[in-house]
Amino acid sequence: MIRQIGIPVDGQGLYPITDRVAPLLAACGRTEGLCTLFIRHTSASLLIQENYDASARIDLENWLNRLVPEGDALYTHTLEGPDDMPAHIKAALTATQLAIPFQRGSLLLGTWQGIYLWEHRHQAGTRQLVVHV
Repeated sequence: MIRQIGIPVDGQGLYPITDRVAPLLAACGRTEGLCTLFIRHTSASLLIQENYDASARIDLENWLNRLVPEGDALYTHTLEGPDDMPAHIKAALTATQLAIPFQRGSLLLGTWQGIYLWEHRHQAGTRQLVVHV
């Protein structure tokens, strides 16, 4: 089964999407297997990260923004704004696809793990996620 879902974003940040993905397992008719996620963009990424303490996500965002700052004089790809090239670099350093096993109809994530869409641009919009079970 393949599904495409739109994930609305309001700008940079980590958006929890576990609750958008998990229900699709029931629709596939299988009790175990592999759930593959793929984001159809070059300036956003996917991440499995702590879902308990939001400060961990804030620290990740701050660290990546320090590692890949906006306005670097080396960037030549600036047509779409000062956040575009840094967003491409951030996506290249992180993941655009994830594979998560499931059993008995549930994702086999750890106790404190959640799935996140990591938006690297400032602008709001909708990101497209492909889910293959």
